[in-house]
Amino acid sequence: MEDIKKQLLKKEEYLSKYACRSSDSIRLIEEESDIRPSFFRDIDRIIYSLSYTRYIDKTQVFSNSDNDHISKRITHVQMVSKIARTIGRCLSLNEDLIEAIALGHDIGHVPFGHVGESILNEISINAGEGYFNHNVQSVRNLMNVENYGKGMNLSLQVLDGILCHNGEFLSGEYRPINKTKESFLKEYNSCYHNLETLKHLHPMTLEGCVVRISDIVGYIGRDLEDAMRLGVLKKEDLPEEIVEVIGSRNKDIINNIVLDIIENSYGKDYICLSDKMYDILLKMKKFNYTYIYDKATSLKQRDEYKEMFNFLFINLLKQIEEKCENEKIFTVFLNYKSDDYNKNTTGARKVIDYIAGMTDDYFVMEYNRLKKEA
Repeated sequence: MEDIKKQLLKKEEYLSKYACRSSDSIRLIEEESDIRPSFFRDIDRIIYSLSYTRYIDKTQVFSNSDNDHISKRITHVQMVSKIARTIGRCLSLNEDLIEAIALGHDIGHVPFGHVGESILNEISINAGEGYFNHNVQSVRNLMNVENYGKGMNLSLQVLDGILCHNGEFLSGEYRPINKTKESFLKEYNSCYHNLETLKHLHPMTLEGCVVRISDIVGYIGRDLEDAMRLGVLKKEDLPEEIVEVIGSRNKDIINNIVLDIIENSYGKDYICLSDKMYDILLKMKKFNYTYIYDKATSLKQRDEYKEMFNFLFINLLKQIEEKCENEKIFTVFLNYKSDDYNKNTTGARKVIDYIAGMTDDYFVMEYNRLKKEA
C-alpha cells in the first residue's frame, strides 16, 4: 500500500513551487490517512455528501423554468470545477485541491439562488443569528451540519477556499495569504457579524485564488446564454466593445478569459487578469446585473418568495419550540443529527440550516403542505 500511496503522490513532484501539496494539508481534527492524497479524499467526501446531491434541484439564476437546458446549480459547479482545473493544470497547481474547493463552493446556496439568499439573510439578522451568506453556509454545512451534524473534517485549505470563493467580488489580482487554524476560524466566525470581513476575504492558497476567479468565468457567459434561451435579451443587446474582446458565446467567453488568466499568471505567485480583460469583465458583470439578474425575478415573485421563506421560518421554529416530533423538521433532519448538534445549536439556527439545505421543489412542497394545514 505504501507504494500505491507514493504513486498517487508522484504527480506532485512536477507541481509549481507556488502550489499547495498534500503534505501541506491541515485538518481541524487530526486523523489517519489512507491511500488517497488528502485533497483527493476531500473530493470524495464532498461528492458523496447529501448536500452535493441536492445541487441538482437548486436555482442558478432562473427559477421555475420548464426549459431543460437552463442551468441549475449543479451545472455551474461542474463548469467552475472544469475551468479551474484547466487553469490549474496550465499553472502546475494542485488539481485535487482545486476540484475539492470548486465542487463544494456552492453547497450552502439556498432555494431560489441569490434572491432566496437575500431573504434568508434578513431572517437570520432579525433572529439574532447574524448575516447569512452562501459561502459561509457552505463552510458551516461541511464543518457542522453534514455527517449527522458532526461535519466532514475537510482540510483547512478546502474550507478556506470555499469560504473565500465569492465571485461577486471581482479583482484584477488574487493573492493568497497565510493562515492558521486559529486565524481561519476567527475569520469564519467574524463573517456572521462583520460585513467588512465578508468583503475582504482572501484565500490561503493559489488554488483557492484560481477557484475564486473561475467562479466568475463559470457564470458570466452561461447566465448570458440562459437569458437568451429564455428570451430575456438578444445577442444584439450585448455591447460591441464586450463582444470584440471576449465574444458572445459562452464557449468563446470562457476560452478568452481563461487564456488571459493563464498568460498573465504563469510563473507568478498570484493570479491576475490583464487590465483590458479586467475592464471588460467589470463591464460585462454590470451588464449582466442590469439586464439579467435584476430582471430574472419579478417584484411579484420576490414578494411571494419572501412570504414563503418567512412563513416557513416562523412555523418550523414553532414546531421545534413545541417539540412537534412528528413534523418533518424532526423526522428528516433533526432526528439524524448528533446530540452535540441538537444541544448546542439554537432553534433559529436549526431552521436556517434546514431551509438553506432545501431544494427548490422541496421548499415549495413544504410551504404548500404547512400552508394548507395552517
